[in-house]
Amino acid sequence: MPPFLPLLIVLLAVIALTGAIARRVSAPLPVLLALAGFALAALPGVPRVPLDPSLILVLFLPPLLYADAFNTSWVDFKRWLRPILMLAIGLVGFTILTVGLVAHALIPGLPWAACFTLGAIVSPTDTVAVQAVLERLRIPRRMTAVLGGESLVNDATGLVGVQIGVAVLLSGAFQASEVVSRFLWVAGGGIVVGLTAGVLFWQLNRLVCETKALFVLSVLAPYLALVTAEHLHTSGVLAVVTAGFVVSWRIDVIPPAARVDLYAAWELVVYVLNALCFVFIGLETPSVLADIGVAKDEGLIPAGLAVTATVVLSRLLWIFPGAYVPLRLSPRLRAREGGYPPARSVLVVGWCGVRGVVSLAAALSLPLALEDGTPFPGRNEILFCTLCVILGTLVAQGLTLLPLIRRLGIREDEDGDADVRAAREALLAAGIRRLDAYCTETSCPIAVHHWRELMNDELATLREADDEARRLASTRLSISTDVRKEVVFAQTNELVRLRDAGTINDRTYLDLQLELDRQRVGLGGVEAVPG
Repeated sequence: MPPFLPLLIVLLAVIALTGAIARRVSAPLPVLLALAGFALAALPGVPRVPLDPSLILVLFLPPLLYADAFNTSWVDFKRWLRPILMLAIGLVGFTILTVGLVAHALIPGLPWAACFTLGAIVSPTDTVAVQAVLERLRIPRRMTAVLGGESLVNDATGLVGVQIGVAVLLSGAFQASEVVSRFLWVAGGGIVVGLTAGVLFWQLNRLVCETKALFVLSVLAPYLALVTAEHLHTSGVLAVVTAGFVVSWRIDVIPPAARVDLYAAWELVVYVLNALCFVFIGLETPSVLADIGVAKDEGLIPAGLAVTATVVLSRLLWIFPGAYVPLRLSPRLRAREGGYPPARSVLVVGWCGVRGVVSLAAALSLPLALEDGTPFPGRNEILFCTLCVILGTLVAQGLTLLPLIRRLGIREDEDGDADVRAAREALLAAGIRRLDAYCTETSCPIAVHHWRELMNDELATLREADDEARRLASTRLSISTDVRKEVVFAQTNELVRLRDAGTINDRTYLDLQLELDRQRVGLGGVEAVPG
């Protein structure tokens, strides 16, 4: 038996148990997973499995970024591009500077390049923990777009900063012009590779109709984009994100049934990968601390706490002037972005600065020695400070974000509701028009006319100004939906009876059950089937 298999079984069991517990408590799932990993590592007899940085940066990160790109609105990304870049590029640079200055002041003998490398490592946020909280609430569309867009880009800028810092330490030379040209090549080349990969897989999606093949293509796309970009010494992260944007923009070329299955499959894949990442954080923390030997260097603890505080305060100091000053100076920007953002929303975005497994993997990937064989300067100090930032932000900000949002009374803005309402009206009106035209051309059975009445009732619940007319339409619609649900329930129960009696085999049962499940999704996704 492979030695890692028992541990993998335990990790999956921990994820399942923690996921079940998270539904009953107010703590975000990533925080609970990290704590569960830490508790697991403390148990006697649990083997240590060193975390390979490539496992995160090469195996886990590409599909996670690709999925995030699919869940990000390109329209919103373009509209709020300025605040997104302000955080993903401007804040990353500001964090590198402030953390570098604090680290150099508190850790004697640490070279400037190593201090700024530490700043680059802890600069990108990990919004998985934040999204775990935000998804419980309906928050303004602007906040969702900015936080999601930032997480897609800042991994790339932070990791490029790490590459530059390591290159300076290895070579011992620093030239500003070389750093700028390298950054432009890495970032620009990554975007070009991503565009090319995105167009390629968009065209492949047009030719392939089979769901399983489409799923394999969707898994292949981020890895191919990453490998190609890394081979050309450009940003693999930006390549994956850009490819995801292009493919998601033209996702309409995929058959509808395949889209439903693909999204469901990717939701599960992302859940497991994210969960493993946060369990690894907790699982790896005790052994890393033991290797560093924190107890032998008491000065590390104050330095780690100071760096953590610097990371949090830098974000808050940067975000408020960045949110308001450009809008104050440019009425055009102000109109494009929908006016000034509420201060409470800016505060919440400023508090969404949780760091995660990408920072840990970047710290662990630092070389052990320089080219001349001497130890890499400050590697243990950088790794310890990184762990302090991850654990400090994950616990302090992750646990307090939900209470903060509730305390400030932040809810989804009315514009988002109006957009959804207008879209529903347009879809229903288009359906009724097409149904009328079809029945004019072709003789339709009475059931079709009943379907038209159902859509009219649904449209009336959105359009009718008279409260009584809207209430009656809503009542008729509710009764019709309830009847259709009861029919599906009866069919499901009969299907189970046929399978249990041996009248049909499991394959037939599964195929028919999936058909009924799709109907249930259309009727509101009822959870239980009455017996």
